[in-house]
Amino acid sequence: MHMEEEIKRLMDSYGNDVLRIAYLYLKDKYLAEDAFQEVFIKVYKNFDKFRKDSSEKTWILSITMNTCKDMLRLSWFKKVTMFKDVEDDLSLRTCENVDDSVINKAQYEELLKEVMNLPAKYKEPLILYYYEDLSTVDISSILKIPEGTIRSRLYRAREMLRSNIDGKIEYEG
Repeated sequence: MHMEEEIKRLMDSYGNDVLRIAYLYLKDKYLAEDAFQEVFIKVYKNFDKFRKDSSEKTWILSITMNTCKDMLRLSWFKKVTMFKDVEDDLSLRTCENVDDSVINKAQYEELLKEVMNLPAKYKEPLILYYYEDLSTVDISSILKIPEGTIRSRLYRAREMLRSNIDGKIEYEG
């Protein structure tokens, strides 16, 4: 298989995952599309370095998260996003696979807002576990953190979300 065909296959297989993760990180559709292009340029340039000691998805999502972190570090990006309205961000659907009959849109958006407000060390494992359906082993590989730490951060993140959401319900009630 030619390199271009291989990259196209990877884009077809993992492109939606890359866009979803990029949007969750960057909170902007156009920046997520820029990140998507950057990720697959990096995949193309580094494909020969892929050692297959992890799955393709794990490798590509690791590149995605690092690309998004790099974009977030840029000072111009911080200046631009500082003025963005959070409500505009939440109006875009980030996951097509959410069952609207189980979680209505308002509850989903509130939960997503709470997830995105968590510190990065809790937010990243949650996104990879619940939104990307990765195992704690794969998350450990992507974030380069021991699996036990991933499990404890997932537990702590769920506790923080539960506390934040319960606090709001009591406050509003």
